[in-house]
Amino acid sequence: MPDSGLRKFRVGLAANLETRERDIGVADLARLGEVAEFVYREFNESSSWDEPPPHDPQIERQLIEFASDLDALIVCHGAPRVTPAVMDAAPGLRFIGELEGDRFAQRIDVEAASERKMKSIDTTQGSSYPVAEWALAMMLIGLRNAGSVFRRLIDHERVFESGERYDDPGFLRGELTGKTVGMIGAGHIGRRLLELLEPFHATVLVHDPYVPREIADIYDVTLTTLDNVLSVPDVVVCLAPITPATRGMLGEREIGLLRPGAVFVNVSRGAIVDSDALIARLRRGDIIASLDVFEPEPIPLDSPIRDLENAFITPHIAGVTAANSNRFFALMVDELLRFFAGHETRYDLLPRTLANRRGEPPPVR
Repeated sequence: MPDSGLRKFRVGLAANLETRERDIGVADLARLGEVAEFVYREFNESSSWDEPPPHDPQIERQLIEFASDLDALIVCHGAPRVTPAVMDAAPGLRFIGELEGDRFAQRIDVEAASERKMKSIDTTQGSSYPVAEWALAMMLIGLRNAGSVFRRLIDHERVFESGERYDDPGFLRGELTGKTVGMIGAGHIGRRLLELLEPFHATVLVHDPYVPREIADIYDVTLTTLDNVLSVPDVVVCLAPITPATRGMLGEREIGLLRPGAVFVNVSRGAIVDSDALIARLRRGDIIASLDVFEPEPIPLDSPIRDLENAFITPHIAGVTAANSNRFFALMVDELLRFFAGHETRYDLLPRTLANRRGEPPPVR
């Protein structure tokens, strides 16, 4: 932790103007202002969820100039990558944070920061709150077969006449309470979802090779194989990040493992699932899917997924809420206040995070 003496700590934000105006809340700036001076510099480098910004020596020099007297540097959309050269030119820098980087902080050289005893913090999990809520909603919608019923209603059909209600999946398997839920991924979204699932007294199976084993005891879940998570539960929820290891992870064989009557929910990334295999399984009519993501996006106007009665689809809206915009910075301010007070931070980028990002085997748990 920096030794500030009698001066306030100095915290800088490097990002584009949209991020500054949209994500930085007045109340959170006031909280931070009690212990630190906040400064901002506009950068407009290209941003990507999957790749770090391209290296530009001139832009790097501008970041070096900005960071040279900072105790903490926050980066987000538009910022260049925080390289070893930037770190070495800022003798007081001990904290580097990424506001929104798809949990993998492409704008920070995490290994270089670790070698220099600098904290690397990422608060992208701010979006885990609305995504977890929507995952729960999609589970309930799928179990009630509500997507199919809605389609029929807006098509001005008569619904549930002559006793057909009693053959509907929403009648037969419509409650979440007491069901078995399978979760592919138990990161921040997964753990938020586990909190929301508590009142339903569900049995939860989890596949995530990157989470500590203690997660099983803390949340009373069973860590198991991907095949078990797909084949055993009543509801399967995909929450995994898109990485070289997860792209196309759920193919024809894996989709075929879903038990008849199961609900499949995806609120992570469409490219994790083989779209053709999922459509083929849905056409058999023995499963229901609730999908916030699909490959490709946006969903083509002529895609068969739009016409399947047992598919409820939304256009990648799970993490997009007005309340969520300020949450990234609010969480970062929480971390800064912990750090400046000498406490442990919560959202460090760890070796298992880097292994997950690269699709490498996880460190020994």
